[in-house]
Amino acid sequence: MLNTIIHGEPTSNPPLLIAHGLYGSGRNWGVIARRLSDERQVVAVDMRNHSDSEWTTQHDYPSMADDLAEVIDHFGGQADVLGHSMGGKAAMTLALLHGEKLRKLVVADIAPVTYTHSQIQFIEAMRAVDLSSVTRRSDAEQQLAEQGVEKALQSFFTQSLDIKGQRWLLNLDTLSAEMPKIMGFPELTGTWDKPTLFLSGAESDYVLPEYRPAIRALFPTARFAKIPGAGHWLHAEKPREFEASVRAFLNA
Repeated sequence: MLNTIIHGEPTSNPPLLIAHGLYGSGRNWGVIARRLSDERQVVAVDMRNHSDSEWTTQHDYPSMADDLAEVIDHFGGQADVLGHSMGGKAAMTLALLHGEKLRKLVVADIAPVTYTHSQIQFIEAMRAVDLSSVTRRSDAEQQLAEQGVEKALQSFFTQSLDIKGQRWLLNLDTLSAEMPKIMGFPELTGTWDKPTLFLSGAESDYVLPEYRPAIRALFPTARFAKIPGAGHWLHAEKPREFEASVRAFLNA
């Protein structure tokens, strides 16, 4: 089973399962998870090939959906699910393949479409870091900066750095090999018609108006909301607004 980080105790509400995005971890969601755990138990996972979860040669969305389904079964068989970016695609796949396990779904700044950009340049940047010369995170951040990685992403990536072990807590080989699948979305039939919120950053271009037909074809009850002043990393850029939107939707 995926590594889990548990916040709060079980309540009369279903637990909330949080699936992070590419290069992230369950720890990235600590602040929001703790705040939401006042009303429900929150379970943040490390996705496969990330942090303390299993490293495999597969990194496709049906496999990630099965991983999430196994976690939900462990925590009682039904949950609300929140997924960001890659985790959002995994959560959508979970709803389409294991729909009975979800009550409500929040998809954060991603759509069920194939994106033309790649994230491979960040793998190349991480691979280029001379880990033998890194004694503190700022050393790695400096090397990432020299390769053109912006400041916010330097800090984000180095959260997945084991300095003492001189290694990344990311299976860069598999993530690189499976990047086309990560950028894509599986061809799935059927729909999931339970409450679904597509929550996006107003300054992000990940959920464009032209994607709405594809979204509604799979999620006919989808609702859309944007957080002003936020981009793709909306939960990190506007955490209070993000938390309030998720809380209102789950409690409606």
